[in-house]
Amino acid sequence: MPMQASDIESMIKTALPDATVEIRDLAGDGDHYAATVISESFRGKSRVQQHQIVYAALKGQMGGVLHALALQTGVP
Repeated sequence: MPMQASDIESMIKTALPDATVEIRDLAGDGDHYAATVISESFRGKSRVQQHQIVYAALKGQMGGVLHALALQTGVP
């Protein structure tokens, strides 16, 4: 079962309430998305740490229900 973009956004916003989240379906199949996540919580963290925070917010869905997520993160 593919994952809905709204579900991805909701999970990220639950973990990072201040985040601005933009989700794009890259292939129209519900499995391949691109996400831009901007959050003050990322300030002072490396890009790897920022991505780890987002992946943790997805609670193990990466590689399973959610096959691919091209991720861009940053601070406001």
